[in-house]
Amino acid sequence: MKLYVGNLSFDTIENDLQDLFEQFGTVSEAALVMDRATGRSRGFAFVTMGSASEGQAAIEGLHGKEYQGRKLTVNEARPREDRPRTGGGRRY
Repeated sequence: MKLYVGNLSFDTIENDLQDLFEQFGTVSEAALVMDRATGRSRGFAFVTMGSASEGQAAIEGLHGKEYQGRKLTVNEARPREDRPRTGGGRRY
């Protein structure tokens, strides 16, 4: 089960997430989302748990709990929506 983890401290590293979520089961992946321009964390991550029951236990155990001075948002990750590509550059 893939989980969205929001409102993370910008000081959080992937090993912190691994340790935090392992108390609820097997963590197969913990991936912080980084800003391409600055290389800093964007304050959210995705954690993949070994099973749906472990994922649900992590949601129940961590959603709304304080971690590194911030209240976490933890819920099941939704599939990424297709968005039209706009080119993204400046227009002159």
